[in-house]
Amino acid sequence: MKMTHRSLLLKIFLWFWATVLITAIASAITFWLRAHSSPYQWHAYVIEAARRSGEAAIQTYEQNGPIAAATYMKQLKQDHLLNPCLFDTRHNVLAGQGCDAVADMLPGLGDPGVPDFGVRSGVGRVALILKGHSGREYIFATELPPPIPRRGPGLTRLGFALQWAVALFVSGFICYLLTRYLTTPIFRLRQAADQLASGDLAARASKWIPPRRDELGDLVRDFDAMADRIEDLVSRQRQLISDISHELRSPLGRLNVAIDLARQRKGDDPAFHQAEQDTALLDEMIGRLLTIAKLDVSARDIPMVQVDLAELVTLVARNANFESQPNQDRVTLTIKSNPFVHGNPELLHSAIENVVRNAIHYTDPGTQVEIVLDRDGTPPLSFARIQIRDHGPGLTASELTNIFRPFYRVAVSRDRQSGGAGLGLAIADRVLRTHGGTIRAQNATPNGLLIEILLPEQTLSTPDPGL
Repeated sequence: MKMTHRSLLLKIFLWFWATVLITAIASAITFWLRAHSSPYQWHAYVIEAARRSGEAAIQTYEQNGPIAAATYMKQLKQDHLLNPCLFDTRHNVLAGQGCDAVADMLPGLGDPGVPDFGVRSGVGRVALILKGHSGREYIFATELPPPIPRRGPGLTRLGFALQWAVALFVSGFICYLLTRYLTTPIFRLRQAADQLASGDLAARASKWIPPRRDELGDLVRDFDAMADRIEDLVSRQRQLISDISHELRSPLGRLNVAIDLARQRKGDDPAFHQAEQDTALLDEMIGRLLTIAKLDVSARDIPMVQVDLAELVTLVARNANFESQPNQDRVTLTIKSNPFVHGNPELLHSAIENVVRNAIHYTDPGTQVEIVLDRDGTPPLSFARIQIRDHGPGLTASELTNIFRPFYRVAVSRDRQSGGAGLGLAIADRVLRTHGGTIRAQNATPNGLLIEILLPEQTLSTPDPGL
């Protein structure tokens, strides 16, 4: 991948690099503040330690000589990590090793007992003039590492906890910003994809994502280009279906007139009866295609009113029960609640009727088609639920997901005599989605197919602008 200013990989690398650097700087600042804060009293600790060690070194030197003083200095260096040196007032080394590290402090000394303190590379240095028991003056200088606080282990743990807290906070905050920078456009892109998949062809990712000059920006632009292409293709397909359906109506009408004229001239013939059935089937198919085209193109312009589902389903069941009597089938209706919905009565009647007719067609002879109207949930988040069950052979898993597609017909109804054009359930699916509802199918136990319809319920207390 080419590393340019637009590269997302480069941005991620720089963000993590900045996280490491800023965390290190914050930890160093915390350490410095800790070392120079009053609870540790480093200045006083170094001077006091130097004074005690210097007095002991001078006493050893005066009582036991230079060799004993040198041994004591070596022991101090091993046990206490000091770098002690003992000088006379002329700056000559009396005891100690590596005394050049503190020799530059000697010229700045003033009165006896007044120390010269400094810090170099994080190490404390102190030099002071001390008097021995003989009255002679000496200079004691040493280096000391940062001391461990003498206020108990609680403060030690608190200091380390403070350092870790600062490091975690800084790194966590930067990583949070990086995560938001990377994931926000992905979530927005997913939201646009969901809207596009649900049928909103006008959904575009650029509506929620500001322009970017990296790979995610390219992905957003590619998604919008894809959505434009899909919208154009689907719109052309819908327009083609609508145009063809309208154009077929005229020759179909002329064909019906020709059949009537032929019957008048040739008399009644079974061929004319078959031709009338075929033209009626074509007319019904064209009408349903126009319905689908209308729902796809002008779904937002459909007039909506408050609909009493109990009354509407009762009418559907009554008509279906009358039509099913010749087949000795019976449609039963159970109303457990009386929900109202906001919708178009004619379209809802057509959708439910299509499902019921489909159930009557496939249920076994002498069995019942059962319709149950109920309510699911509690207001204001409640739904009207309509369940329609037949006692037919049921469907396979693949058929359960495909029966709501236009022109899809299950295997048992492949021929035109036993099955329709495969548009009834497709129209029902379009109508219910237009009303914000859903429809799904599942096999019933022990046999048959159960189709469940859910529609958002409208409370009666809410005034309906369509009335």
